[in-house]
Amino acid sequence: MSSRAVLRPGRALRRWLAAASLAAAAMLVAPLTAHASGDIAVVVNPDVKVEGVTFTELRKILLGNRQFWPSGQPVTLIVRAPVAAERTFLLKKVYDMSEAQYRQYWIAKVFRAEATSGPRVVVSNVESVELVSVLSGAIVLMDASDVPAGLKVLQVDGLLPGSKNYALKQVAVAAAE
Repeated sequence: MSSRAVLRPGRALRRWLAAASLAAAAMLVAPLTAHASGDIAVVVNPDVKVEGVTFTELRKILLGNRQFWPSGQPVTLIVRAPVAAERTFLLKKVYDMSEAQYRQYWIAKVFRAEATSGPRVVVSNVESVELVSVLSGAIVLMDASDVPAGLKVLQVDGLLPGSKNYALKQVAVAAAE
């Protein structure tokens, strides 16, 4: 038996490590029960020195028209991949665009040098949580029930997810279809 073979983990160990990674990821996105499911939370890196925004300010941030937080740190937009509920909500409620219009919007914005790049695209809420946790100035929209402890949820128009007149209720979009 070579020393190289000894250093390679066996199939059982690889499976155990994969299962442990999934379990750790599941704990990472343990729901924050203070927020209602069905509402979309505006989640930012804890270093962002803002407690809330108006819906108009949020729209400017998500459209890339406001690229810096008041403290001067750059805004990093994180957006779910197409077909995710959060992306569908973002396109309908905030952007008021189709998927094709959204893509064209960001292509044109980068082409005109109004932005250095489009939003970072992630495929899952786990990936959203990982990026918003490590990128100073990051912002993402996600289901409020998926927000883990340790991340900051911004108020929108003075309200948090779960409030009666909260501006980012997913049910409002579903009813409009």
